[in-house]
Amino acid sequence: MLPAHACLIMLLLCACWGLNMVAMKLGTAGIPPLLQGAMRSAGAAVLGLLWCRARGVRLSRILHDGTLLPGVAAGVIFGVEFGCFYLGVARTSASRAVLMVYTAPFFVLLLSRWFLPGDVLGPRVLLGLGVAFLGLLLSMADGLAQPAGPQALLGDALCLLGGFGWGCTTVLVKASRLSLAPPDQTMMYQLVVSVPVLLAFSWLLGEGGVTSPTALVWWSLAYQTVVVAFASYAAWFWLVRNHSAARLSAFTFITPLFGALAGGVLLGDRLGPLFLAALALVSAGIWIVQRR
Repeated sequence: MLPAHACLIMLLLCACWGLNMVAMKLGTAGIPPLLQGAMRSAGAAVLGLLWCRARGVRLSRILHDGTLLPGVAAGVIFGVEFGCFYLGVARTSASRAVLMVYTAPFFVLLLSRWFLPGDVLGPRVLLGLGVAFLGLLLSMADGLAQPAGPQALLGDALCLLGGFGWGCTTVLVKASRLSLAPPDQTMMYQLVVSVPVLLAFSWLLGEGGVTSPTALVWWSLAYQTVVVAFASYAAWFWLVRNHSAARLSAFTFITPLFGALAGGVLLGDRLGPLFLAALALVSAGIWIVQRR
């Protein structure tokens, strides 16, 4: 069972990530998605470097502590993961995309059987994940019932690959030398390496530059950079280093619900009648996973 402080941090992170969905949507009004992701990673990497210098963390030790290879691998997977997500969202509905991305906890559970033998959990945890996923499915029911276009299956597959990438990075951090590294070092690997990966995706797709640099666009990018990519990722890697990856991943099912709530409050999106039932199911699933 996760300690109370870890559960509280995860709830705060899910709220931040849910609001990030709104920030990304607002940001794309002036900055293409993949370029936006690269700019976010680059800005957060600068903040991370200043943070490490202020704390006296010497990043030069990566050449000697055995984290270079898994760190670069984690950064590449992170960049590809977001690239697939953005490509997928462009081809399928938002509801279907979110559903595919948040299969990540199941990939964590599956990969843990081979790479994290001490973190393998029993049938009760699988039941809890299933209940939480049912809640997520219920929350997206209205969107799933709508036609998603001729490329929907390709978009679903790309978003599913993004969810697989998220699961891979979580297990990689836990199973490699990165589990012994400071969380800010792990964060720096993902941020720095993901920048050229996302820029390459952006170039391949023929994205342009910043088209409408309004104050709202820059504020949304600032939120993604400072709060999400810098602060929340550092906290996430600290949690992954110190607690069960499978139990932590169960909490991520609540992120889309925070996103839907933020969209309803800030963007006027309609919250369907199934929202409260979905929230109850996700909460019940998390409780099943966390109980002793």
